Amino acid sequence: MSTTIKAAVVQAAPVLFDTRKTVSKLADLARDAAEKGADLVVFPEAFVGGYPKGLDFGARLGMRSPEGREEFRRYFESAIELGGPDANRLGEIARDNGIHLVVGVIERDGGTLYCTALTYAPSGKLISKHRKLMPTALERLVWGFGDGSTLGVVNTPLGRIGSVICWENYMPLLRAAMYAQGVELYCAPTVDDRDTWLPTVRTIALEGRCFVISACQYLTRADGPANYSPIQGDDPGTVLIRGGSCIVDPLGNILVEPDFSGETIQIAEIDRRIIARGKYDLDVVGHYARPDVFRLSVDTRARSAVAFENAPHSPIDLDKVDGPEPKDLASCLD
Repeated sequence: MSTTIKAAVVQAAPVLFDTRKTVSKLADLARDAAEKGADLVVFPEAFVGGYPKGLDFGARLGMRSPEGREEFRRYFESAIELGGPDANRLGEIARDNGIHLVVGVIERDGGTLYCTALTYAPSGKLISKHRKLMPTALERLVWGFGDGSTLGVVNTPLGRIGSVICWENYMPLLRAAMYAQGVELYCAPTVDDRDTWLPTVRTIALEGRCFVISACQYLTRADGPANYSPIQGDDPGTVLIRGGSCIVDPLGNILVEPDFSGETIQIAEIDRRIIARGKYDLDVVGHYARPDVFRLSVDTRARSAVAFENAPHSPIDLDKVDGPEPKDLASCLD
């Protein structure tokens, strides 16, 4: 395993409500990052499927409008299914460019949408998925809740890769579960473009003694169709998500500074030896823990609303696609 790799954060926007064009754009951006020498390429939250900032989906307390239902229908049809052609194409993009690819998608499973991060190996194999555990505010109306079965870290030749999406990063116990699995390349796809995001990820990098690689969208009104009506207005130049992608090392040093000027691909060299240098004086799930005082229990079982006993098949889960067995977190935390 090489001690140094190159990681790229892709700061860009999808073609909102046009999945085919979005995946084509993703292919071009991934190729550009690979040509710059990237071994790991991280795309923002909800890049495939979109994050239609400014929509309210016609919801008021006790009320849903017909127009909001139509907005959701369009969003639902923009989502992708694991094992479907769009998800398979993402694997082909990773394979064609010889990269590890982490990409935020809106995943459709039955009648529910999930905000998901997918990780592909350079072989094109899907090696990990993580469904956002806790959608924030209005996101709860249009996204389902993930469960502990996808809260995992996968071992790769680059290091141990895990993903935590946007405001999940404010969940201390979730972070502890990731640290306990030895996450080294902590990917944080997001749409949080506030000035407070950088200090957040610096804290995580210092706390977990890991590299934090955070990609954020840069989205303008022009990236949506004519019949997209965000509350921010209809001026094509209106910036809806302003970027701020960054990479931070385990000692809190900023390797990629946030850029708020537009779409960009930024690359940093990652020296994995810094992880051990950081663990020297802080390992929050090891020598700096106090298991006699604090202990976290994590349920990694998949949760389904309906269980079929002795059925020939079960609802779609990670076992239906190429990827690793879910990590048994209890063994990490005992």
